[in-house]
Amino acid sequence: MKITVFAFAMSSIMVAGAHAASVTNTDPGAQILIVTEGSGKIELVVEAGATVSFCPAGCFITMPSGDRETLNGSESIDIINGAAVIK
Repeated sequence: MKITVFAFAMSSIMVAGAHAASVTNTDPGAQILIVTEGSGKIELVVEAGATVSFCPAGCFITMPSGDRETLNGSESIDIINGAAVIK
């Protein structure tokens, strides 16, 4: 529950970014991304059907599958059947 509240608060703050990566979860359940920006690391919970903006200035993310990617802040990610598709 604490993680969900934290993720909601972080996503509310990060939605304000005009140039940021976004992730859309098309799965029926919540998915968790690990986002590392600078020296900070957070668990970003993306609820089923939700779209969240994050990473306005570049970051590293660990996908639900365990894959790691580097983002510059302009990518769009879809989570489909537990796998992330970066556009």
